[in-house]
Amino acid sequence: MPPIYTSTTYRQAAFGESGDYVYSRSANPTRSALERCVADLESGVRGLAFSSGMAATATVLELLDTGAHVIAPADIYGGTLRLFKQVRTRTSALEFSFVNFCDIAEVEKAIQPSTRLLWIETPTNPLLRIMDLEATVALARQHDLLVCVDNTFATPCLQRPLEFGCDIVMHSTTKFIGGHSDVLGGLLIVADDELGKQILSMRSVAGGVAGPFDAYLTLRGIKTLALRMERQESNTMAIARWLEEHDKVERVYYPGLPSHPQHDLASRQMDGFGAVVSFVLRGNLAAVGAFMNALEVFTLAESLGGVESLAGHPATMSHSNLPPAERVALNIPDNLIRLSAGIEDADDLLTDLDCALSAVG
Repeated sequence: MPPIYTSTTYRQAAFGESGDYVYSRSANPTRSALERCVADLESGVRGLAFSSGMAATATVLELLDTGAHVIAPADIYGGTLRLFKQVRTRTSALEFSFVNFCDIAEVEKAIQPSTRLLWIETPTNPLLRIMDLEATVALARQHDLLVCVDNTFATPCLQRPLEFGCDIVMHSTTKFIGGHSDVLGGLLIVADDELGKQILSMRSVAGGVAGPFDAYLTLRGIKTLALRMERQESNTMAIARWLEEHDKVERVYYPGLPSHPQHDLASRQMDGFGAVVSFVLRGNLAAVGAFMNALEVFTLAESLGGVESLAGHPATMSHSNLPPAERVALNIPDNLIRLSAGIEDADDLLTDLDCALSAVG
């Protein structure tokens, strides 16, 4: 295991010979070990570790000049939506269009002379929609646009967007990469070294770097990532199939199911289908409460991707900042539930869900 270097400043060999490490906001040996690791995992040339996934996302926007235009899916993580809609439109005068990325013609129609970035999330949070990376990159190259992919749900185990020609990959390492619900972090991995140098400079100025202990914990999590994802995906597939047959479930969202509208695309583009499944419960908000409060193995909590199974409610958690009408327009009703399967025994998880659904009147 790499040492945890807590130094904030570094002795220089001689006047004018600063070396690779000068000040820890710019570079730290423990953080560098993590960055080299994730660059290899994502087939990139440089990785950059941040204090959170949102810090990484915000730094991508620093690449853009004032007034630039960004196109993103309508159904993305609520924190990203808040940053785009409520912050950067005001502080950076950036413009955003939110479209259906499952229809590449709609994306092309949204491109303006000022468009500079296509921001995509695949699978999306919480509806698990799949974006066509190859088609998105082809469109971006026609218009000289950057493509950044939030790859948090898939992880490098299941999807490597840089191999499709994307420019930047973002991860919230708080989720599957860290994997133990004990470390906050974010990553950017790039395919071009010059682009990486730009982001490095911006990160050093803005200061949202990962601390050495956080980098150490994230590296520790990566060591079991492949094994965890294998077990968690297996559990999720079992849950998704079981939910699809339950009479108290209206609809299930999981790209591993043949009923998913982008199942074939996911099968071609990904090496697996991930460990998050969402479903619509038959009933109202009271029914959701009865279900959630009856869970014993699943933990009612924000976030996802840990070794423990979590149950979340997008309308009151990840997307709670959106007005009800907007959530309905995005197909995120009050009775939508998101499950993140952990590494527990699959039968225990199914029994827990069965008991909780029985508590719904």
